[in-house]
Amino acid sequence: MDSFPEMDSFNLENASLNVSNNGATSLATPSSSTSSRYENQKRRDWNTFGQYLKNHRPPLSLSMCSGAHVLEFLRYLDQFGKTKVHTFNCPFYGLPNPPAPCPCPLRQAWGSLDALIGRLRAAFEENGGKPEANPFGTRAVRLYLREVRDLQSKARGISYEKKKRKRPLANQTPPLPVPPPPPPSAS
Repeated sequence: MDSFPEMDSFNLENASLNVSNNGATSLATPSSSTSSRYENQKRRDWNTFGQYLKNHRPPLSLSMCSGAHVLEFLRYLDQFGKTKVHTFNCPFYGLPNPPAPCPCPLRQAWGSLDALIGRLRAAFEENGGKPEANPFGTRAVRLYLREVRDLQSKARGISYEKKKRKRPLANQTPPLPVPPPPPPSAS
C-alpha cells in the first residue's frame, strides 16, 4: 500500500473524525444552519475524499477514480480506526470483551465504513456523477464491505444479523371482526 506523506500534513484527525460520525469540525467550509447533520457529514466526507484524490500519487481526477481507488482510500482510513480487530492468532479472537490488552490492530468499524460509503455514493451523484459510473457502488466495494463485516464479526464475537422487515399492512388480510356477546337472557 502506498504511503501518502501529503495526507500527513492534511489534518489527519479530520479523516478519523469524518468516519466516526461525531460531528467534529473538518476542512469543509461552514454551511448554513439549515443543513442536517447527515448533509454536513456527507459534505465533510466528500471534501476528505477530494483531498485524498489530490494527494494521491499521481493525482486523480474524479472521472478517473475507480472502485480500486475507493478500496485504497478505505484501507488508508483504517490507520485512524478505533475498533480493535483481533487476529486469528490472538488469544482473544472471538471474544467481544477481552480481559486484557493485546497487540491487535485498530481498524475502522464496519458500520462506520458502510455509512461512509453510503454518504459518498450519494455525494458522488449530487456532484454530477452518473449513477452507472459511481465508484462507491462497485461490486468490489460491496464485496470489501461484506468481507470487513464478516471478519470483524468473527474477530470480535459480534454477529451482524440482517434486520427483518415488517410486512406492510396492505398485504396482510385484516382480522375478522369478533361478534359481540349475546345479550343476557331475561328469564
